[in-house]
Amino acid sequence: MREPEPFAGWRVVAAPPALDALEARTGAGVALRIAADDLLVLSGGEQPALDDPDAIVEPETGFVGWELDSPAVRALLVRHVEWRPPAPRPTLAQGLVAAVPAKLWLREDGSALLLCLAAYAAELEARLT
Repeated sequence: MREPEPFAGWRVVAAPPALDALEARTGAGVALRIAADDLLVLSGGEQPALDDPDAIVEPETGFVGWELDSPAVRALLVRHVEWRPPAPRPTLAQGLVAAVPAKLWLREDGSALLLCLAAYAAELEARLT
């Protein structure tokens, strides 16, 4: 397994309709809905603009990740995930991967981006190898 890559982006906490509008915009980067009012935008670009005066938008640099091809995703799901990932893709799945909190951005082509907090990266990497 390669070294994890750091991911810079934006953490956006706002009203769900404002996040819906941000997700729908093209060029916003990969927008991962962590919760109804919480979005992680994987893009080092400009700060996202929202139509929500109470929105909180902060730089997010605490995640690292691994790009996985389709065979690696299948192996990961079989060996290290005890929950059933959602079927419609693309989608974000969150849960324990090898008993470490992680996120999987599952793409339509079968590939995925495995993300975890940088503080857990060494532990996750050790358990996966």
